[in-house]
Amino acid sequence: MVSDSSVSACRPELLAPAGNWECVRAAVANGADAVYFGLDKFNARMRADNFTREDLRELIPFLHGHGVRAYVTMNVLIFTSELYEAAEYVKTLNDEGVDGVIVQDAGLAWMISQAVQSDEAFSLELHASTQMTISCPAAMRFFERFLQLSQAVLARELSVREIEACAKGSSVPLEVFVHGALCVSYSGQCLTSESLGQRSANRGECAQACRMPYMLEVDGRMMPLGERRYLLSPQDLCAQEKVADLVRAGVRSFKIEGRLKSPEYVAAVTRGYRHALDAAMEGREVDARRRAEDLYAMQMVFSRGFSTGWLDGPNHPLLTHGKFGKKRGAYAGRIADAGKGWLDVNFSGSVPVRPGDGFVIDRGENRNEEQGGRIWKVEGKRLFFHGKASRVDWQSVRAGNLLWKTDDPALNQALRRTWAGLEDAGKAVHLHVSGREGEPLAVSCRAAGVRVESPQPLERAEKHALTADVLKAQFGRLGGTGYALGSLACEVPEGLMMPLSVLNRMRRELVEKLDAQPAVCGVRRAKPLDVPVFERGKASEGAAELSVLCRSVEQAEAALEEGVRVLYLDFTDIRAYREAVAHLRGLAADASIYLATLRIMKPREEGYMKFYEDAAPDGFLVRHVGMAEYLRGSGYRLAGDFSLNVANPVSAHVWREFGGMEYATISYDLNVEQVLDLLHAAPGDWFELTLHQHMPMFHMEHCVFCSFLSKGKNFTDCGRPCEKHRVRVEDRCGVKHVLLADEGCRNTLFNGQAQSGARFVPELLAAGLRRFRVELLAESRDEARLLVRSYRELLDGRLKPEVLFERLHAADRLGVTEGSLSAAGRR
Repeated sequence: MVSDSSVSACRPELLAPAGNWECVRAAVANGADAVYFGLDKFNARMRADNFTREDLRELIPFLHGHGVRAYVTMNVLIFTSELYEAAEYVKTLNDEGVDGVIVQDAGLAWMISQAVQSDEAFSLELHASTQMTISCPAAMRFFERFLQLSQAVLARELSVREIEACAKGSSVPLEVFVHGALCVSYSGQCLTSESLGQRSANRGECAQACRMPYMLEVDGRMMPLGERRYLLSPQDLCAQEKVADLVRAGVRSFKIEGRLKSPEYVAAVTRGYRHALDAAMEGREVDARRRAEDLYAMQMVFSRGFSTGWLDGPNHPLLTHGKFGKKRGAYAGRIADAGKGWLDVNFSGSVPVRPGDGFVIDRGENRNEEQGGRIWKVEGKRLFFHGKASRVDWQSVRAGNLLWKTDDPALNQALRRTWAGLEDAGKAVHLHVSGREGEPLAVSCRAAGVRVESPQPLERAEKHALTADVLKAQFGRLGGTGYALGSLACEVPEGLMMPLSVLNRMRRELVEKLDAQPAVCGVRRAKPLDVPVFERGKASEGAAELSVLCRSVEQAEAALEEGVRVLYLDFTDIRAYREAVAHLRGLAADASIYLATLRIMKPREEGYMKFYEDAAPDGFLVRHVGMAEYLRGSGYRLAGDFSLNVANPVSAHVWREFGGMEYATISYDLNVEQVLDLLHAAPGDWFELTLHQHMPMFHMEHCVFCSFLSKGKNFTDCGRPCEKHRVRVEDRCGVKHVLLADEGCRNTLFNGQAQSGARFVPELLAAGLRRFRVELLAESRDEARLLVRSYRELLDGRLKPEVLFERLHAADRLGVTEGSLSAAGRR
């Protein structure tokens, strides 16, 4: 239970998703305080119906009229050629009355912050998206220094304790996901859809590769998995029982995932969390019957099985059990006997069963081949099905098979009724009320420039004093006027009074004045956002520089032997860095040695820095914003890696100006045309480009080693199988991808097929780029030497790309957005 002392004066917000108008109405009718949605561009759910900019003129008044805030998602990377259009989008959102914009791209976020500071008419709130991978207090502090953040969405991989640490370490209100689908990869760090399906998750085109079945190769042999084929598909998050803990931890906004879900889903889940949040704020428990009904409804509208995600800390086998990757619904029971058209079921007891309900039979087979149907009749424990309509092979059904309820038409109908009669409440007006004893009471709508005053002064109250609630009740009586009370700010001292009859007259006068100038009510008309222009500079006349990322000492030795003088070390055991750096310096004193930081930094992981600093490297390849904050001003040379998502010159400027980076790796989301656009918009020495690599696809808190190669639940009891076995994950096409664990026990799945951008080197050199990188994975010493020698010859003009491809068996590809880094028409 939440005590009064632990509850913030700012009431937490319940934030619901909306992919279309029906979802908006479902959210509003079931208690959402705010709704988030995307427009037809620049949002991470391009498969949703989404809204258009024209829709905002009807949508925003509807939401505000019901006292609900509107947030628009622009949670994707912005390419160089899109900066002006994105800036215009943001101005439109502001001018149409949107309350906040959820942003991933650091460059766009900085542009918005500049507008907040320089333009009084710009009042759009800036929210940091979970795609920014904010996972520790240091990351919060980094962005706080130069962004005008109103809210920040934390990474979904944090425990309640870690969320509390972030809340205590920052003044920015925090938003946390409490329900819905979990990405197995850290948001903003998933390149799987790009690498396998040529679709960018950072551009709203996730192909959901995590929901596919896979096979596991351990030390060269295929591991029997039985029905556990969905190695990377987490159960859905359900934090219904964690709401009070999250309130105590300091969470400001409780976010429901699901912009691709149905309005019934939005209704059921919003209602369930409305009950839970209200109970937490009132210091009580949700009634057990109500909690059970809410849980059942949420299971039925969509569930892959529920867990508390990472909120209780890591429990890898619970989070990802591997048995299925799509909707299950609610577990109904176990089949005791079966015949043609009927089933005898030992019911679980908690799931209602009625004619018309939909079911699926779980025999542990391929989930695409599962059978099911709708119930025709119920007689005790026996269910009857229509023979032809069910399409079930009854001879294959066995006692012991499981039965899952997947559809409840009666529940769906009841949910639809919750928003069926919801009407437009009118155009929202936001009021400010002020006054002191002996002076008139003043009520103003500042957006419309309207103000009314009472004909008599405020007096000391003997019985019924004015309160904010009384004022909201009186000025909220706007039915039939075309207006609705959006918000009311009260600056009236306690203990004063004004007759209700006077308040009623003031309300009528206010409406008359609003009617006289409705066109200006709520219009902001901000100035256009400034899109900075950077001096490109002349292309360097110097030779191209090749750096090599090495994952073993042997690889680093091979690179030095081939004349490379910039090394990035990326070892799974960071304790080995000290000896390795000293050894490599002994081989080549003129080499610059950088250590690659972890891609994620969580609360209390600053201790890793001791191992990094004890190694005394020349610099760091910075992979996470928390590490950027820690290393800023440290005196080390800093380079930004691909995981910082530099996709345009403004984001590059942000990392240079506020992160102290000498240069940054160009995002893997860019194709060659977009890379060239970037190089034409900023100096070439701001960037490095990875020319050869095994694309790092999933980067995840989930540990496959622990879930499938141990009997433990996390690093405390797993026995560290990651240190004992070589593991590859095989996809449906038969390609085997390398799995590695880092020092933080986080797993990365690397594409088994190397890719190369060798063909584009002449154009990249002509555009001013001089830094190129080769990333090694599991190559032997001799393989590493051949690979490095080939790229040095390529950059020197002594080797043609087609010969390199033949020699190294690398795919002709560099980045994959829009099909591959090779843009259409350039092959």
